[in-house]
Amino acid sequence: MTAVESRPAGVVLTPSPGGHRPFGARVKAFVALTKPRIIELLLITTVPVMFLAEQGVPDLWLVLATCFGGYLSAGGANALNMYIDRDIDALMDRTSQRPLVTGVLTPREGLVFGLTLAVVSTLWFGLLVNWLSAALSLGALLFYVVVYTMILKRRTTQNIVWGGIAGCLPVLIGWSAVTNSMSWAAVILFLVIFFWTPPHYWPLSMKVKDDYARAGVPMLPVLASNKVVAKQIVLYSWVMVAVSLLLTPLGYTGWFYTAVALATGGWWLWEAHALLNRAKAGATGAKLKEMRLFHWSITYVSLLFVAVAVDPFLR
Repeated sequence: MTAVESRPAGVVLTPSPGGHRPFGARVKAFVALTKPRIIELLLITTVPVMFLAEQGVPDLWLVLATCFGGYLSAGGANALNMYIDRDIDALMDRTSQRPLVTGVLTPREGLVFGLTLAVVSTLWFGLLVNWLSAALSLGALLFYVVVYTMILKRRTTQNIVWGGIAGCLPVLIGWSAVTNSMSWAAVILFLVIFFWTPPHYWPLSMKVKDDYARAGVPMLPVLASNKVVAKQIVLYSWVMVAVSLLLTPLGYTGWFYTAVALATGGWWLWEAHALLNRAKAGATGAKLKEMRLFHWSITYVSLLFVAVAVDPFLR
């Protein structure tokens, strides 16, 4: 998303004071710092929960306020993540064009931008939504920046497992925005995203494990065989699908959500076991087809949470 010349990964371009950095490129770079495509997924898990909490259509102003606050908060967390990780981002092909690596923005600009979004988003939630949602939003930001980025990411293969908690909190934020309280329904959906995150991210990590190895980031596929990673994916997948089915017997959802959860969960398990079978057979490279599960994981969570939103109207 930045207008820069191509260059080898690992070469950091630092703009000189007063150097020419086109306005349009800088605007795009600031937007890129927020990682908009990742935030899309966070909003997909936030808005449907608001419909479930309301058991109908929530106040549209509240939905907009929650989405905008969520964008600011997640954007601030992502900007601070890029500020902290700019050294390893320069070593990986996948991240070598990020604004703080290419020099379109300075590290100081990235830091100030991230901190500003953190403060503004917290006040936005507190003043326009409620303070419980503000606390959850700030907690998600701090967990992602401090616990995941600063502590776990470079130290353990469990980084994405526990660091993924930050990505689960938008579910709680969506519920609390409507009710100013918590519920077991929100906790169950929180756990769905918790168990979804590793089997969603590990296939991508398998694809780009050379990048992570070059940067010294101990993602599980870097240190374990494809078969071991695929077994972990299958394990988390079964737990995820089982947890997703708890909403109905506890009385929070009806037949429509159950049907969607069974259909999409069944297809997920089919893909997860297919990946494991290919890994056991020694498939590598394009034959492993690990990205099939990664792409399906995005479709799965989108369909499941659409069902969360639609189900109250069909009961």
